[in-house]
Amino acid sequence: MPRCFVLIFIIFIMRICLFTGIVHAQKVVDTLKEVDVKSKHNVTGDVKVNEFSPGQKVTSIDTATLQQYRMQSVGDLLAQQVPVFIKSYGFNALSTLSFRGASSAQSQVLWNGVPIQNAALGVADVSTLPVMLMSRVNVVYGGSAALWGSGNVGGALLLESEKPSFESGKHTISLNAATGSFGQYAAGIGAAASGRKWYVSVKAMGQTAANNYAYTDASGKAQDMSNSRLQSGSVLLHAVYKSGDQSTIGLFAWYQDYNREIPPTTYESYSVKKQVDGSLRLLLDWDKKADHGAWYARSSLIRDDIRYDDTEVLLHTVSVAYQYYQEAGWRHRWNKAGQLLVFVPVQLSWMTVPFTHETKHQSRVAVAAAYDIKLLKDKLNIAANVRGETINGSSILLPGADASYTLTHWLLLRANVQRTYRTPTLNELYYYPGGNPSLKPEQGWNEDAGYAVDLTWGRFMLHHDVSVFNRNIQDWIIWLGSAIWTPHNIAEVHSRGTETENKVEYRIDKWTLHAGVNTAYTLATTVKSNIQNDGSIGKQIPYTPRYNGQLNIGFTHGRLYVNYNHTYTGYRFTVTDESEWLEPYNTGNLQLMYNAKLGARPVQLSAQCNNIWNQQYSVVGYRPMPGVNWMAGVRVWL
Repeated sequence: MPRCFVLIFIIFIMRICLFTGIVHAQKVVDTLKEVDVKSKHNVTGDVKVNEFSPGQKVTSIDTATLQQYRMQSVGDLLAQQVPVFIKSYGFNALSTLSFRGASSAQSQVLWNGVPIQNAALGVADVSTLPVMLMSRVNVVYGGSAALWGSGNVGGALLLESEKPSFESGKHTISLNAATGSFGQYAAGIGAAASGRKWYVSVKAMGQTAANNYAYTDASGKAQDMSNSRLQSGSVLLHAVYKSGDQSTIGLFAWYQDYNREIPPTTYESYSVKKQVDGSLRLLLDWDKKADHGAWYARSSLIRDDIRYDDTEVLLHTVSVAYQYYQEAGWRHRWNKAGQLLVFVPVQLSWMTVPFTHETKHQSRVAVAAAYDIKLLKDKLNIAANVRGETINGSSILLPGADASYTLTHWLLLRANVQRTYRTPTLNELYYYPGGNPSLKPEQGWNEDAGYAVDLTWGRFMLHHDVSVFNRNIQDWIIWLGSAIWTPHNIAEVHSRGTETENKVEYRIDKWTLHAGVNTAYTLATTVKSNIQNDGSIGKQIPYTPRYNGQLNIGFTHGRLYVNYNHTYTGYRFTVTDESEWLEPYNTGNLQLMYNAKLGARPVQLSAQCNNIWNQQYSVVGYRPMPGVNWMAGVRVWL
């Protein structure tokens, strides 16, 4: 029996023995009544999703699942629970997000409505985003550039903080601690207090890990991962003032520092590389409800710096990027004529180029509108949207439309069509050496459609969702080279495929049994190439698995939650002509969570054993992932 099973079993027995006499007939906060992943628009706080995206697929991670991954990263959460591809370079290493065959630069990450991709790179490292700091995590599939801006090609990850409550004299404090394989230790604290007109919360988390797991190098020799230590710290302040009966002013301040050593690849004998990622994100927002609508405005400033060192070759670089984002909007609802949203986003980005120390800029100014109307006794919901955007003096029009139709009380049909567009990032244009100022923007069209079935028969619940999608992108950007890599517009790429979400649940007495399967099939092939005889025509683009999916099966009994999660990721070709590839892999992950009370204090215990079948695999070439590993944690409310 693997060590992690022994640990989980011992912890489980201890908790039962300690708390059985205490918790009987007592109500515990954050009980585990819901453990499924649902596709509903009303679980996000973003009005663009709730009111103006009826035809888009949205998957929301439920509270119990967020609690289970509380001391882990958003990348870990998505890799095991959502059928998107997380391109991970190792345990606690860089991880990027890919929707439906889109590149990582074509996938957006937004925090409380603000894009937080690195302004220079155009991507977000989801391994550095702690789940603990998030109250809601939603995945929006398919592009909607009119609503989210140019760059939203494959989809969007929406991260949201908690909604403030204005209850006089209310306060909460919770302590979190976790430990796990390979010298992992993590601790966190969450505190909140409120009055009749104010609300303040603070969340902080620290993490350290040795990450010295075993792997096999290119010569077949067993090694322990070296130069792989990690230290990180994050703190998030959220303060809100209720300036009137219908208006609030909120301030967010999020700082984090992610210090990691970069281990050797399987063909390297050693590594002395190190990287420190620091981020400061400031956000000020204002909301005011009005008769039949609302006004809002938000302004944010983000500073991202990356410090990279390789003493072996005497290389030291510092990359600093800034982003200022501002958006103001107005929404109005008519009784039977629908509702209108008009907003003006402004995004200014600039960076200091390493080595040359030049400052490069990119500006985006837009005017956007969305109109939503319900017809046929609210069964038919249609939304149309459009954005006119100017990027460094070049203008682009981004239209789109989507709709849903409630055929019966248990069957919903939906469809979505949007124009997609992504301008090259600052790094792609100006990085030295290797930037290409002559790059063209990527552009094309995205279409998707699907249906959702939600049925309840007494104690039995069924959720079944199917989506099909199609996307054509011209002037696809790929980095090529050897000693110096340079981005080029080399291809037209056609992406199409299907996704399914399936969940059944059965409740009897104190038991709730659940089983679910999520699948994704993505065919993303090169249609045209500007490189003669490169063998890419009709071939899958690199690092896009055709098949991936997850299975979850388990039960809830009172305050105990048990789940087995299984993930499958198919072949990933590593070159454009499909001549080299990585083998498919399966991972099995066991999760336990138990809620109790110690006296008057609620306590939550969680344990997780990952890769229990000890699969040897790599998500990215030459970057081995760990075998069987575990993490156990406790949360106490004071």
